[in-house]
Amino acid sequence: MAQKGVQLDREILSCSICLDLLKDPVTIPCGHSYCMNCIKTHWDEGDEKKIHSCPQCRQTFTPRPVLVKNTMLAVLVEELKKTGLQAAPADHCYAGPEDVACDVCTGRKLKAFKSCLMCLASYCEKHLQPHYDVAPLKKHKLVEPSKKLQENICSRHDEVMKIFCRTDQQCICYLCSVDEHKGHDTVSAAAERTERQRELQLSRQQIQQRIQDREKDVKVLQQEVKAINGSADKAVEDSEKIFTELIRLMEKRSSDVKQQIRSQQKTEVKRVKELEEKLEQEITELKRNDAELMQLSHTEDHNQFLHNYPSLSRLSESTDSSSINIRPLSYFEDVTAAVSQLRDKLQEILRDTWTNISLTVTEVDVSLSQPEPRTRADFLKYSQEITLDPNTANKHLLLSEGNRKATRSRKQSYSSHPDRFTSWSQVLSRESLAARCYWEVERRGGVYVAVAYKNISRAGNPEECGFGYNDKSWALYCDQNRYTFWYNNIRTPVSGPQSSRVGVYLDHRAGVLSFYSVSETRTLIHRVQTTFTQPLYAGLRIYSDYGDTAEFCKLK
Repeated sequence: MAQKGVQLDREILSCSICLDLLKDPVTIPCGHSYCMNCIKTHWDEGDEKKIHSCPQCRQTFTPRPVLVKNTMLAVLVEELKKTGLQAAPADHCYAGPEDVACDVCTGRKLKAFKSCLMCLASYCEKHLQPHYDVAPLKKHKLVEPSKKLQENICSRHDEVMKIFCRTDQQCICYLCSVDEHKGHDTVSAAAERTERQRELQLSRQQIQQRIQDREKDVKVLQQEVKAINGSADKAVEDSEKIFTELIRLMEKRSSDVKQQIRSQQKTEVKRVKELEEKLEQEITELKRNDAELMQLSHTEDHNQFLHNYPSLSRLSESTDSSSINIRPLSYFEDVTAAVSQLRDKLQEILRDTWTNISLTVTEVDVSLSQPEPRTRADFLKYSQEITLDPNTANKHLLLSEGNRKATRSRKQSYSSHPDRFTSWSQVLSRESLAARCYWEVERRGGVYVAVAYKNISRAGNPEECGFGYNDKSWALYCDQNRYTFWYNNIRTPVSGPQSSRVGVYLDHRAGVLSFYSVSETRTLIHRVQTTFTQPLYAGLRIYSDYGDTAEFCKLK
């Protein structure tokens, strides 16, 4: 009877949500009690639907009830804990076929909470407690529950295998180390694990780095797909527009030729008709004269005949036969021949041009970006000879050394040119850069080493035309004490060993732009990863005093 009462207490003081003893018990308006956190979480999930109900009786409450701790139930729970009674384990706490069972539990076993590598046994939360309380057991190694603990036992000596034989690459017990593994290279399993753990971490770092690299490659390819689709759509649109214009032009020329032929046809027909009418009139006149002469020939009166003959025998002026020029088969055949000749030429042009177009289309290539060079020899494979464009040079720059060197100087007498920079002492290269290339700049004084799109402004405020002050140029400023990277008017201090020579590596397709300090060694100062939408041009800007220089080096 007493046992029945104890079981009743457990049921009353258990939360129907977590199936454990009540923690911070609260009683809701319908009379049922729950752990405060359990019912709060339950109601939080229903906040979106604004439904707050009792999980047992389903009674709903509006508004959401305010939860207040039930002190009486809390006292009862504490008293129950002091008596050593615990709430009956829920079914989900018992071990199933796939679970690791507690080795100490009798009857229906609970799920193991931890496994001990020293005891080679698994324990539920209750039976694990001595490992937290008893000093010798605290030193044991606890791990997540495992069914493979027996694999840690030596099958030959029935001892725990705590040693690793590096010679045979296997775990052994201490008896094995003095028996068949005597003289082998052995360490503790823990020491070997530490070593392998370091290797594992390195492997993981390499894998993670490769994942990052591949993810970058995927993004590059996704951008490439977007760029290909955009470029193809624009090419189709532009091509259709051009071919439409060509067709319209051909139709216009066809109409012009037709109109000219019809006009000439009308003129020639009119001329022939006029000549025909003239001839018809002449024929009529001749027939009339012939009739009069015939009548005269039958006149018997000699005096009348002689009187009329002089006037009737005089013929009117005849039409000149040379004005009648007849070409039975070749009136407009020459036009047809000329149009045929035009057709043949167009076909020849289209055939040759189509071959070039086809080759251009098939040369479109997509590939992953190549790794950045490491050695000087690798960089020199992509060396680019660069010269400066005098038409872009500011009038305070003097170009020399075959237009490879720029010196800040007094005003030069350059002619006006729309490409010339007027506000800043800067200049662009002749060569466009749209592939992988590398160059070096030897400088003296404060110099901006830059790349820019050709459509950068040539006059105005710094945000419009200064290298690094807009989204059309990237620039590294170098002086005797520091390096500073500029893009879109954002200043980024960067560090690196001071050197009078700066190396620049560009992979246009991959969107990589790198600046190096070059001396006996090469040190990366700053790297940019972006997407270049136009060909780039190398640029120089000399910031400080007259006499300061910057020169594109000849690389061997």
